Amino acid sequence: MVKNVGPKDKKIRLFLAFLFFVLSFLIPGLKVLFLILALVLVITSILGFCGLYAIFGINTSKKS
Repeated sequence: MVKNVGPKDKKIRLFLAFLFFVLSFLIPGLKVLFLILALVLVITSILGFCGLYAIFGINTSKKS
């Protein structure tokens, strides 16, 4: 599993995860959806790997 999520991308994902987490409490009907989205964003940030990026050949991490 090659890392394909860069540092700026990770920060954006963590911010969006926090936003979805907060929205899950403000919009109860979509709570599960928002929590799943937040969880996926946090996991991809921590791992540095995004499956969709791999499929589409996107890489925002620094080349070594």
